[in-house]
Amino acid sequence: MSIQRPLIHPRDEIMQTMSRIYGYRMTTTSGGNLSIREENGDIWISPARVDKGNLTRNDIVCVKADGSTEGLHPPSSEFPFHKAIYAARPDIRAIVHAHPVALVAFSICHAAPNTRLFHQTHSISGNVGFAPYACPGSEELGQSIAATFAQGCDSVILENHGVVVGSDSLASAFERFEAFEFAGKTSIKANQLGTVRYLDDAQLKQAANRSVKLPTFEPGIATEQERELRLKLCQFLKRGCRQRLLISTEGSFSARLGDDSYLITPTQKDRESLSIDDLVLVKDGHSEIGKKPSRAALAHQAIYAKHPDVQAIVFAHPVNGTAFSVTDVKFDTRTIPESYVFLLDVAHVPYGVQYQNDGSIADHVSPKGPAAILENDGVLVTGSSILDAFDRLEVLESTAEAVINAKAIGDVSAMSQSVIDELRSAFNLG
Repeated sequence: MSIQRPLIHPRDEIMQTMSRIYGYRMTTTSGGNLSIREENGDIWISPARVDKGNLTRNDIVCVKADGSTEGLHPPSSEFPFHKAIYAARPDIRAIVHAHPVALVAFSICHAAPNTRLFHQTHSISGNVGFAPYACPGSEELGQSIAATFAQGCDSVILENHGVVVGSDSLASAFERFEAFEFAGKTSIKANQLGTVRYLDDAQLKQAANRSVKLPTFEPGIATEQERELRLKLCQFLKRGCRQRLLISTEGSFSARLGDDSYLITPTQKDRESLSIDDLVLVKDGHSEIGKKPSRAALAHQAIYAKHPDVQAIVFAHPVNGTAFSVTDVKFDTRTIPESYVFLLDVAHVPYGVQYQNDGSIADHVSPKGPAAILENDGVLVTGSSILDAFDRLEVLESTAEAVINAKAIGDVSAMSQSVIDELRSAFNLG
């Protein structure tokens, strides 16, 4: 991960990141703490005994290199282990500690999730470790965690406690924390479905080495349609992240402008914080100068070329849909009317098809099947508009969650063929 020149004050960065973690329900009002270490040795940290859902910038505490503190509150009671990690790992400049439910479940079982479910969780989570239990806030806990980080670990499960991750900035530490929890949640859901499939070294390398390099062009004045689509894409990207249909480090969303042009998300930028200017215009196989389109740009392009009726495309990683992608269990839409009417039959795409630049991914979606499960890589959904694609993504994920939950109750019962025929006739599905 590259170190970027920090421009946001540590007070604001900690406050904003904690608000996001709490808003995603990845910690509790009283649990978790964040810190940033400055070049001069000062450590900014969230305070003790202050509502995590209502932090202000003035609540953040600075512990000076000489041990003195500045702030309205005492620093987090977990400050000793933050200090110990920084001493053990000079390359770490920010730490996230929280109690997200999936990783807490692993901590209770004295285990860590296998991040090879999905290439991004594996690459972002870094080296995974496990730290033996010690009393929260104690020097012993600091020594236990620091010793695990000293071994080269980046994401550490704390026995019967939670998780700690470290990175070179708070933004990348958050991404690491989110990816690690995503791996934990997906693993738990997938284990409820069946045997979980993990990626081998060759498959991970295939995903890591994919790239797209399009020639560039200087676009003219944006049309009213382009401006409107930029706004809508940003709104739905933000909504998708907040509803946990998208994760900040992966996935792509695009909207068609014309037969030969579309807007798409950029690569390596936080999906929730994208602005209208961050989106990349691609026209006649050329990308907007000064920007890097998603590495999935050629897959989007191939789908638009083959399917003129498709106006929006999303590659996403909702937890329940992704759980189906890492097992061989068929995703069956014939469970409730809405699922079948919106999604029809959902294809299962073999691993890596979407990384190839031969356009073959377009063969796996059609008007009779607007969505697909991508083996060990989430889902693909197409639509007649941005709203239509997003709506289908929501329906797919809610269906996947309902089916997984149903398996805890009894046998899943699909609708009969006569019901399907009735739906096809009633909703003009052909």
